[in-house]
Amino acid sequence: MTTSHLPVVLVFAGNDATGGAGLQADIEALTSLGCHPAPVVTAITVQDTVGVQRFSSIDPDLVIAQARAVLEDMPVAAFKTGMLGSVANLAAIAGIVEDYPEIPLIVDPVMASGRGDVLTEEPLEDALRSLLIPKAALITPNSLEARRLAPDADTLDACAQQLLSDGCQFVLITGTHENTPKVINRLYGNHRLLDTFTWERLPGSYHGSGCTLASACAATFAHGFDPVDAVAEAQDFTWHAISHGQRFGMGQHLPDRLYWARSGPEEDTP
Repeated sequence: MTTSHLPVVLVFAGNDATGGAGLQADIEALTSLGCHPAPVVTAITVQDTVGVQRFSSIDPDLVIAQARAVLEDMPVAAFKTGMLGSVANLAAIAGIVEDYPEIPLIVDPVMASGRGDVLTEEPLEDALRSLLIPKAALITPNSLEARRLAPDADTLDACAQQLLSDGCQFVLITGTHENTPKVINRLYGNHRLLDTFTWERLPGSYHGSGCTLASACAATFAHGFDPVDAVAEAQDFTWHAISHGQRFGMGQHLPDRLYWARSGPEEDTP
């Protein structure tokens, strides 16, 4: 008897004890979208739903060992990176993915929490642009991250063009931080704007929304979707997960990435 395996997605990210962001968000999103998550821990954080108090990066040799063990045992269909914690970890991961150029890499360029808490031991912008972004099938910066990664660009369109020039195939810039009535996300590739996605802006703030989106993109890429369709499907999943979010603590809401298991037959639409 033959078995059809779920696509395996290898995720590099930090641990979040609230369950809202980081590896926990990745695991839930990937599982919900029909993938098997293989989580590699890059950092341990101390945080609540309000913010991050401290973190400690994992030794890069241990990051490499975790990933190599999985890669030598499982057929990985996609890579996804989130919080890396240090330039040493970033460089280690770049070395790993370089050995597997046929596996799509989704990069969520995490440098700070939603509140602005720094999540790296030193600035990562230069290392991201020189080591990781050139290997990426897709990067998913929010507008603040895009401006940090392309500081000489005077518009978000120019930021995207600079990031494409750095070597990635596609750039999805999300607009949740922009002062617009609705959230406008833009997908770029082939040095042009490919598509614009408009979503109803939801009230409140959400912990782990960026992780959810990037992992959802990794899932749809792992399933072999066309890139534009992959990004559209991932955004739809993320919007619904956020719209069903709950406030468990005293800070941000946490997306419900398993909303489909608790929902009735009718769903809200953006």
